[in-house]
Amino acid sequence: MVRKVKLAIFASGTGTNFQALHDAILQRQLNAEVVRLIVDKSSAGALNLAKLFGVPATFIKYSDYDTKIDAEQVILDQLTQDEVDGILLAGYMRILTPKLIDAYAGKIVNLHPALLPQFPGRHSILDAYEAGVDETGVT
Repeated sequence: MVRKVKLAIFASGTGTNFQALHDAILQRQLNAEVVRLIVDKSSAGALNLAKLFGVPATFIKYSDYDTKIDAEQVILDQLTQDEVDGILLAGYMRILTPKLIDAYAGKIVNLHPALLPQFPGRHSILDAYEAGVDETGVT
């Protein structure tokens, strides 16, 4: 049997993508396990899902650290401890530093609800609509 891929999910919001990933794993559509949830907002609904699913969660309050790199070092230490194979950015509303990206080069998937770089940011669907584009997608 092939070993399951150990994933960390990074989220800032309600956790709808976390729920979808969890469902795909339960339905054996994905040979993976979520071993850590990282959130940057204590009010993130994804925390409730982590508790429900039995997934350990870590809240990182970036303002508690001198630099973003310092905060991400705490994240990296946790991911190393959890033996994480890959990261899924599922509604994570922060841009990662090169330090974290380099540590997981080629092993990070960012779910974004519109085409990048044309429609970046948290209002990307609205931006695409207001731009009057005929077609958009997910990157």
